[in-house]
Amino acid sequence: MSVYRPLVCLLRQATAARVWRTVTTWSPVAAAFNARVHRRLDLFHQNVGLFGVPELSSVGGFEVVQDRALQETQQLVEKACRCPPGVQTVEIFDKLSDSLCRVADMADFIKVAHPDPSYREAAERTCINIGTMVERLNTNVDLCKSLKDLLENEEIFSKLDPETRRVAELFMFDFEISGIHLDKKKRKEAVNLNVKLLDLSNQFLMSCHMPNRIEKRALPEHIHQHFTKDGNYIQIGGLNADAPDDLVREVAYKVFLYPNENVMHILEELLSCRDKLARLVGYESYAHRALKGTMAKSPEAVMSFLQQITDKLSDRMEKDFEMMREMKTKLNPRNPELMPWDHPYFSGVIRAERFNIEPSLYSPYFSLGACMEGLNGLFTQLYGVSLLAEQPSVGEVWSEDVRKLAVVHETEGLLGYIYCDFFYRPDKPHQDCHFTIRGGRQLEDGQYQLPIVVLMLNLPHPTQSAPTLLSPGMMENLFHEMGHAMHSMLGRTRYQHVTGTRCVTDFAEVPSILMEYFATDYRVISQFARHYQTGQPLPQSMVARLCESKKVCGAADTQLQAWQLRFSHLVGYGAKYYSYLMSRAVASMVWKQCFYKDPLNRETGERYRREMLAHGGGKEPMLMVEGMLQKRPSIEDFVNALVSDLDPDFEIFIMDSEG
Repeated sequence: MSVYRPLVCLLRQATAARVWRTVTTWSPVAAAFNARVHRRLDLFHQNVGLFGVPELSSVGGFEVVQDRALQETQQLVEKACRCPPGVQTVEIFDKLSDSLCRVADMADFIKVAHPDPSYREAAERTCINIGTMVERLNTNVDLCKSLKDLLENEEIFSKLDPETRRVAELFMFDFEISGIHLDKKKRKEAVNLNVKLLDLSNQFLMSCHMPNRIEKRALPEHIHQHFTKDGNYIQIGGLNADAPDDLVREVAYKVFLYPNENVMHILEELLSCRDKLARLVGYESYAHRALKGTMAKSPEAVMSFLQQITDKLSDRMEKDFEMMREMKTKLNPRNPELMPWDHPYFSGVIRAERFNIEPSLYSPYFSLGACMEGLNGLFTQLYGVSLLAEQPSVGEVWSEDVRKLAVVHETEGLLGYIYCDFFYRPDKPHQDCHFTIRGGRQLEDGQYQLPIVVLMLNLPHPTQSAPTLLSPGMMENLFHEMGHAMHSMLGRTRYQHVTGTRCVTDFAEVPSILMEYFATDYRVISQFARHYQTGQPLPQSMVARLCESKKVCGAADTQLQAWQLRFSHLVGYGAKYYSYLMSRAVASMVWKQCFYKDPLNRETGERYRREMLAHGGGKEPMLMVEGMLQKRPSIEDFVNALVSDLDPDFEIFIMDSEG
C-alpha cells in the first residue's frame, strides 16, 4: 500500500487569530476549526481553480469544461455503440456518466454556494446544458440498443459480477423512465418535458428561500427589530419559530408563508409536467415512477407505512398538543388558543422547562474544534480512518472560511477529500446539506478515482473571546452531514454511477441518521465534549436530560408537515420525503441491534462498512439492511422502531433524580 503523506499545515500562508484552550492543546484537526484563519495574499503560487480544476480559475472556464465533457460524451457514445456486449459496455456507460457528472455535480454546487453572482450564473447555465444532454442521451435509441444487447445476452450477462449487472440494469432503468420505448414523436415529447421540469425545478428552488416584504406601517413598530429592514419595507425570510413573542411568530408565519401566485403557478406546472411524463412513459403516476427500486417499492407501501405510524402515534400526538395548550395557557392566559405558529416554540419551551435544557449551558462544551476532534476519534475507532487538515491551494476554495480535510485510512491510504463550508454567509443556502462533487470509481490503470464532497452548514463565526460554539442541535446536524460524507469516503464501488450516496433515497439517509445516535450517546460524547475554557467534561446527567428531552412532543413533531410553497424538498424528494422516516427506522434498528452495547467497537464498525457503506447503490438496499441485521425487516418492524424511539427511558429519570 502506498503511504499518504498529508500536508497538515495550519499556518502555511495563514495566521490563526487566536486558538482558545487553557487546559491542554487542541489536536491539529480541532485547531483547524477552532481558529479563525486569515489567508494572506499569495503572489507566488498559481491559481489552481475551484477544486483544483485549472479552468475554473475564471468564470469563462465553465464553458471550457462543459464543452470538453460534451465532446468526450460524443466520443464515448460512438464507442459504446460499436462495442460488443460485455463488461466493457458497462464500463463505457459509467465513464460516460462520470464525464457528465463531474461537471454537472460541481456546477450544481457552485450555482448555490459561490459568493460571486457571475460564477453562480455560469454554473447555472452549465447545469442546464449538461442536463439537456443527459435527457437526450436517455432517449438515444442506438445507445440504448448497445446496453439492451448486453442485458438480453443471457450467456454473457449471467457471467458478470453482481455489481456490474446491477449498474447495467440501473442504466436501462434510466432509459425506460425517459421513454426509450416510445415512438420518435413521443420520445421528443419526453425530452421536452424533462427539460421543462429541470427549468421549473430550478425556478421553484430559487423561490423557496426568497423573503417576502411588507410595508413597515403595516406592523407594530416594537416588532420591527426582529426582522430585516429594507427602506419602507420589512423583509421576512423565515418563520422566527423560536421567538418568545406570539406576535412576532404570527407575523412571520403569515407573511413568509403568504401565497405567491407566481410560485404557485410554477409548482402546479412542475407537478403537471411530472404527471404527464410519468404517464407518457407508462407509469400510473409520478409516485410509481419515483419509487421504483426503493426499499418501499410502491406508493401503496409508503401510504401503509405512514398510516401505521399515524395510528400508533395518534394518542401520543393528542397528549403532545394538550401539553402545548397547557403551556401556552400558563404563559399567555389572555390568548391560550394553540395556533399553527405555536407548535415549534411551545414544544421547545416544554423541553427546556421539564429537563432544564438551555442551549447556552451546552454550547461551551461543543466548540466546533472539539466536535471535529470527536468525529475524528469516532471514525478512527470504528474504521481506522483519520481526518487530516490540509491548506487549500490558491483559488481552490470559494471562501476563505472553507476548510479542507483529507480522509486517510490506516492501511488503505488516502480515501478522498471533504471541503467544509461551515460558517454563515448571507449568500449561502439556509439549509445544511451535502454535495457530491466527484464520485469514486475504479480507473483503467488500476488506481481509484478519489471522491470529493462538500459539507455545508450555517454555524456562527468565532469571536474574539470564543471559538464557534455549537448548540446541541447544531452538533447533531454536524454529525448527520458527516455521515453522508463518510458514506462517500468509505464506499469503494467499481462504478461512480452507484458511488456513496448515489443510492435509492430511502436508504441514502441511513448513514447520516445513524450518526445522530452516536451524537447523543454519552460514551461517544464524553470523548470530546469539554468546556472550551476550563477543559471540564460535559456531565453525564446533562447528556441524559438532553436525550430524553428530544422525545418530548416527538409524536407531534413526526406529524408536522411543511408548507408547499416553501418546501424545497419537493424537488429533490418528490414522492420520497417519507425516506427520512424509513431511513430513521433502519438506523434505529442498526443502532439498537449492532452499536448500542458498544458504540466504539471496531469489529462492528468494519462490519457496518462491509455490509452497508461499501456498496453505495451497487447492491439492492434491502439486501444491505438484511446483511447488517441478519433479518429482512417488515413495514411493521420499521414502524415499531420509530415508535419505540419515543418511549421514555425511566432509568434516566432515576439517575437524574439521584444526581
